Amino acid sequence: FPRIKLHILAPCTLKVPENLSSRERRQLTALKLRDIMTDMIYKTTDKNEALFNGILRAERIYGSEHKIMLDTMRKTLTYSQFLLKTYVLSVAYKKALRGHEKVGVLLPNSLAGVISFYALQAAGKIPVMLNFSLGYKQFESCLKTVKLQKIITAHQFIEQGNLQHLEQCAENASCELIYLEEFAKHISLLNKLKGLKKYLMRVPVKIEVKRPAVILFTSGSEGLPKAVLLSHKNINANVLQLHLSVPFNARDVILNALPMFHSFGLTVGTILPMLYGVKTFFYPSPLHYRIIPEAAYDIQATAVLGTDTFLYGYGRMANAYDFFSVRFAVVGGEKLKDKTAQLWMKKFGVRILEGYGTTETSPVLAVNTPMFYKENTVGRLLPYINYKLQPIIGVENGGRLLVKGDNVMLGYMKAEAPDVLQKADEWYDTGDIVEIDTDGFIYIKGRAKRFAKIGGEMVSLTAIEQVLDEIYPDSKHGIITVEDEKKGEKIVFVTNNETAKISDLQVYFRNHGIIELWMPKDIFYVKNLPILGSGKFDYITAKKLYEKA
Repeated sequence: FPRIKLHILAPCTLKVPENLSSRERRQLTALKLRDIMTDMIYKTTDKNEALFNGILRAERIYGSEHKIMLDTMRKTLTYSQFLLKTYVLSVAYKKALRGHEKVGVLLPNSLAGVISFYALQAAGKIPVMLNFSLGYKQFESCLKTVKLQKIITAHQFIEQGNLQHLEQCAENASCELIYLEEFAKHISLLNKLKGLKKYLMRVPVKIEVKRPAVILFTSGSEGLPKAVLLSHKNINANVLQLHLSVPFNARDVILNALPMFHSFGLTVGTILPMLYGVKTFFYPSPLHYRIIPEAAYDIQATAVLGTDTFLYGYGRMANAYDFFSVRFAVVGGEKLKDKTAQLWMKKFGVRILEGYGTTETSPVLAVNTPMFYKENTVGRLLPYINYKLQPIIGVENGGRLLVKGDNVMLGYMKAEAPDVLQKADEWYDTGDIVEIDTDGFIYIKGRAKRFAKIGGEMVSLTAIEQVLDEIYPDSKHGIITVEDEKKGEKIVFVTNNETAKISDLQVYFRNHGIIELWMPKDIFYVKNLPILGSGKFDYITAKKLYEKA
């Protein structure tokens, strides 16, 4: 008979006010019962587990022949096939990377990329996921911040992605590039046999789960990227929190085009499916707006992940039947616009679930779900995330969001102090101004840094961008601020719309009762707007372009 473990938790009592109607009592009771069940699963699930060992556990649950992943080559891997390749590669990595704890990964969404990530985990290394959409200076800053000396990449990826400038940057920074095409050819027979032995014995990784499991970088939209260190426990906790909220199961097929250097693409698009038997299709670029909808139809995807920018692009280019099998479309990384939500609902009958998080929180903090959904919010906080709101002068009905939980990072490494871990505070300051209603749903008002002080008043730049979305729904744009002698700061509207005029904005603002303080004082036209790899507007580059002009 199989050995089982039984966890017995403390008894609990449902306390429901007597003055409620029968319907309200049933609704409240159901909500409390759901919280008890969530609490039970979270407390009795082992989060102190190495990421690689989680794959061994998943294989035992779902079966060694369960199909778990495929990429554009349409080659499907089962758990057993994946583990064999990973064990062999881990033995080779361990020998080749002796003396190097941190190893860069410069690879696209592909089977080779995922296998390399887990092979480094099995070898006891810390993968440093490098953002290949960065410019030379930002990429160089990332390498220096963590004092990186080895990077795993592929000739084919460098050539097809036109990434020769990053290749040159790494060489100039005395960072050795290991190309998979050549490395794979030189794996010795002895290493293959050692890997096979580990595979047959399913050797687990012995590692301290509070040590870093991966290093990611912040987007750098408002400064130089910071290195974020996430532990095995951080990621395991966030995967469990998300699994308790969004009902993915082993019959689902996820289409993930978000790169693994993006925390959303790594945790939600790669690690979560691997741990819960969800088959995942890895696509190398989220920018192929015509191809991705066809791929979704071809693989009969039931879940699609992306940012608002990417999902709007897919929606515009797709045939109405391309997403016929989709149950979930989950958006994060930037605010979900009304035009995107309406497009997907009208064209595909799919309600987009908007979530919210930061790289520092592994990344998800809140998400709308089929059971708990409210328009214009980013959902409720995930289980076992505590929060408090710090008052902001000039902002009513909300405050600066601080959170605490098992998913909050170990800390930062910054450019000004390379390779030095600056431990995270007990409460992580998200830097976001939010309002939380009585049902626990979060309304994002904007970044603390995305507020300007004009004439002594706090003005939300995010709110202004939302107004401009209504005026120019088919254009891309962002709001930046520059110094102004009279009012402190001046609002500048950066857009790719040649026809945008101040006079048109004035008429719209006046007719809709929008205060004059929000009115942009200048319009700056840029044909090719600066956009980060995550799909976010690049405010730093936009401001530099404006100042140069």
